[in-house]
Amino acid sequence: MERHSELRHDLVSGNWVLLSTRRGARPHELKGGPKRKPTPISRCPFERPFRDRSPIYLAGPKSDWRLAVVANKYPAVVHSARPVKSEHNGFYEPVKGSGHHELILTRSHYDNFPHLSPEDARDVFHLFQERYRDLAKEKEVAYVSMFHNWGQAAGASVFHPHYQILTVPIVPSYVERALDTSEAYFRKHKRSVHDVLMSYELKKRKRIVFENKEAVVLAPYVSREPFELRVYPKRHNAYFEDAVPEELSGASAALQTALTKLEKKLHDPDYNFLIHTAPVSGKARHHHYKWHIEIIPKLNTDAGFELGTGIEINTVDPDDAAKILRN
Repeated sequence: MERHSELRHDLVSGNWVLLSTRRGARPHELKGGPKRKPTPISRCPFERPFRDRSPIYLAGPKSDWRLAVVANKYPAVVHSARPVKSEHNGFYEPVKGSGHHELILTRSHYDNFPHLSPEDARDVFHLFQERYRDLAKEKEVAYVSMFHNWGQAAGASVFHPHYQILTVPIVPSYVERALDTSEAYFRKHKRSVHDVLMSYELKKRKRIVFENKEAVVLAPYVSREPFELRVYPKRHNAYFEDAVPEELSGASAALQTALTKLEKKLHDPDYNFLIHTAPVSGKARHHHYKWHIEIIPKLNTDAGFELGTGIEINTVDPDDAAKILRN
């Protein structure tokens, strides 16, 4: 396995990544880090989540619920009935952090996403979509972020598996850059950069980890982190809210498979998965984009170079990562 250094440029995000396999351990030597310790069920706030708040959605009776949506007790943003405007504060112009912060809860205290039944995994994605559609109707909502943090290294403050939906009144700059480069590629080539990328990877098959009828899992050529993965639906669709049921089922099944492979091959690392979608605002403009899921195992720590340059160092070649996970 040749070790080398190489700078790679992401066509979509515009980011540079330094692939430096000389610096890292060989892929099979990577460990998932300290084992997470489950909170005792008796102290878990999500075992009886309706004691101090009403559910926004509930599957099953309160005494034997299966899935639930609740407001986050400690939200990052707070809903305001007033229109969101920039506020003058001397030299600065902050925007009020108005929005919604909700949690999707699954019943089991221990079963994270890859260990859910296929039906429950699919229903989590349907709940993401239902809540997205409801929240997107509000004028203050410009972008809906949907994600899952698993383990302390990934930012999970509660062990019990839960999934988050957070709306903001602005389009994040990271999303805007991806939209701009995606649009520029479409204007030049008359094709979606995401579809071209996926077709190329399916043809070469070096970085394909898993595939089903509706979705494909691949290790991106420009991976910011070791064993980073992406789940692409095969249908072209910019908007997660418009995904058809078969598309959601295929994507959730592919995500479960990808996370199971990471768990088995990398000694159960902490991770984040993020659902990327086009913004709520300007819907007619973003047909060139493609919604997808990003999976980031927590195997690296950013240090001086990464923080000072914005260039991530990845110590595992995506080709090797895909091969290890595929076998």
